Amino acid sequence: MLRRVADGVVVHESTFCQSNAVVVEGSRGVLVIDAGVHETELECLADDLRAADREVVAAFSTHPHWDHLLWHPALGAPPRWATALGASTARARLAGAIDRARFGIPDDVPFELMGDMTGLPQDAEELPWDGPRVRIVEHRAHTAGHAALLIEDLGVLVAGDMLSDVFVPMLDLRDAADPLADYADALDLLEDAAAGVDAVIPGHGSVGGAGDLRSRVELDRAYVRALADGAEPDDPRIGPEARPGWEFVADVHARQAAVLAERRAGGGGA
Repeated sequence: MLRRVADGVVVHESTFCQSNAVVVEGSRGVLVIDAGVHETELECLADDLRAADREVVAAFSTHPHWDHLLWHPALGAPPRWATALGASTARARLAGAIDRARFGIPDDVPFELMGDMTGLPQDAEELPWDGPRVRIVEHRAHTAGHAALLIEDLGVLVAGDMLSDVFVPMLDLRDAADPLADYADALDLLEDAAAGVDAVIPGHGSVGGAGDLRSRVELDRAYVRALADGAEPDDPRIGPEARPGWEFVADVHARQAAVLAERRAGGGGA
């Protein structure tokens, strides 16, 4: 079911890790950002839009992780965009077979149209669609080619896999030379871009207001600083205050901390 979070912006929430598909209303149709995960939910999103007489005229993937690359024929065949680096990274990662068990991918996730997207020009500053101006805020936190989208006139920041109230910052420990610095830089970018924003929509977790955005930026900064110092973060997302059902985030943190500690011990830095 679609839930309105701002004028012209609605969210369709998945049962998979509280993933948020975002729909932005334009003059001739809608933009869909990170369409969803389960096939039944993708079909539900398509049904809801059809019932509202809204055609999908554009789509965007915030970053090249499998749960943000999915699509369904019922949503139509609009241009599906990503950043240039996001699209090329997705193609490289999807070139081989995908191990569902390794990544914990549910059986009902449709793979057929996964990653079938077009990279925007490297210097693109906004999405080329007939709707509210959507500014692209690209950075290197979390993974290569990640971008947040700022819908300035509507006061909404679509943050991708950042600024979550349930996930700690998830670092790019696979490819980044300095994942902590990349993440800190991205937080600065988002904070600057989101001045005056009224709503923040994370890739996973609860939609928040302006105060939530500021508090999440500071919480994420504190987490990154603690890891940089080799200290244990004082973070409610991984402590006894963690939301029920999200205890696994503590394992995500432990794995990141262990990798960074090993790099420091080996003299490779973070």
